[in-house]
Amino acid sequence: MSLLKLSGVEVGYGRNTIVDNVTFALNEGEIGCLLGPSGCGKTTLLRAIAGFEPVSAGRIELGDQLVSSPAQQLPPEKRGVGMVFQDFALFPHLTVFENVAFGIRNQPSDEQRKRVNQLLAHVGLAGYGPRYPHQLSGGQQQRIALARALAPKPRLLLLDEPFSSLDAELRESLATEVRNLLKEEGITALLVTHDQQEAFALADRAGVMYHGRLLQWDTPYGLYHEPKHHLVADFIGVGVLMHGQITDDLKVQTALGLLVGDDVPRGTEGEAVDVLIRPDDIVIDDSAERRARIIARGFRGSHFLYTAELGDGSHVLCMASSHHEYAVGQDVGLRLNLDHLVLFPAGYCDT
Repeated sequence: MSLLKLSGVEVGYGRNTIVDNVTFALNEGEIGCLLGPSGCGKTTLLRAIAGFEPVSAGRIELGDQLVSSPAQQLPPEKRGVGMVFQDFALFPHLTVFENVAFGIRNQPSDEQRKRVNQLLAHVGLAGYGPRYPHQLSGGQQQRIALARALAPKPRLLLLDEPFSSLDAELRESLATEVRNLLKEEGITALLVTHDQQEAFALADRAGVMYHGRLLQWDTPYGLYHEPKHHLVADFIGVGVLMHGQITDDLKVQTALGLLVGDDVPRGTEGEAVDVLIRPDDIVIDDSAERRARIIARGFRGSHFLYTAELGDGSHVLCMASSHHEYAVGQDVGLRLNLDHLVLFPAGYCDT
């Protein structure tokens, strides 16, 4: 059952449309994520769901309740929605215990104590109740902000770039911890981020936004392997779009040779297309007949990411274990490891 449902939602100021005709649903207990570059409208959409921004068109529903439409706007405090902000927004004059208990301060003190202690244990900060926010690290403050938002047991939790101020290593580990905590609590959540690794670590469902529009709502796997729009392919992961032409037997002729897959639709024979080629679609194999020249490389720890130039001057990306190092200018063999084809109409990606 859908806990959160958006239908044709638009948010704007005067003639300036920030969110444009967005539709998606999030089931109870799922964790969703809105991805996209800065200024794409994802935070504005999150604020509209929370009730801080009115919608100019469409509907937002929580469960079976309409909470936002042009004719109706349920106040934020009546939506049962929790929110974790980018800057944590902890109260500096309150202890950790008092911060976490803030949203349940009307409950009996015994129930407050039980719930706060339970959440502090969940986030790995048992015994930190008497401390103040300034005595905590950034990661610990983020955990307290999350515990405070979870204390009232909201039916929906919204997280706005919650890990952006943390270092990369801490972001990834904390994202996994947050996912586990949300699943333990049975909380439905929606995260906004520009970091796809956070999305992959947290989300059951994710969507990519661009210029206010939701380009695709899918599983993280689907966004990476089956992008429906070239901007999704460009934003999720890395890769190149290579020009090709569909042959009479529904294969694709490219600078990499003849590509075969079950993804070429019938009736497209002779059409020009652009093919998405990911680094993991190509294996550097010294015995392969297809040759290329390494023109750039980037060290990624466990592997190198290479840019290779083909005979016609086109470029592809490929990976190899850091134990097998290739020099810039070196000639290498390339072997294809494609298990499916992702095609876009030729020129579509230039518009």
